[in-house]
Amino acid sequence: LFRAHVQTGTVLNVSNPNVSQVSPAFGGRLEYSREGNRAVITLQNLQEKDSDNYICAEEVNASSPLLSGSGTMVLVKGGEQVCEKSSWDLYALIVVVALLFCALVCCTLYRVDVMKYFQKKKPNVVYEDMSYSSRRNTLVRN
Repeated sequence: LFRAHVQTGTVLNVSNPNVSQVSPAFGGRLEYSREGNRAVITLQNLQEKDSDNYICAEEVNASSPLLSGSGTMVLVKGGEQVCEKSSWDLYALIVVVALLFCALVCCTLYRVDVMKYFQKKKPNVVYEDMSYSSRRNTLVRN
């Protein structure tokens, strides 16, 4: 596996099925496996400096590799900062939605006047003062 444009050089060199050399720049970030005639190369934890055109090639002799395809262009943008920013955006959106929901519930409760359902109902009692002093004013005299 070669890098062709930005930083030319060998990324992975497999001399036989059991021996492979990985570029130090991809140490611990490249996995290689072979399944019959098919080779699988996985690049992990990509960084912006990994952006390049990657080409698989077969080496016929030591001086000239024979390219087996047009390659794959890999473009890495933003890295972890994009993920962190998008997660903060998600948290901000959740907070705004929660506040709007609380405001809606408060307005609804205010309009319905829920407190009247939780107050103790006062018994229907009539108090009448039947004392002589209060009746004296209402007596009719001739």
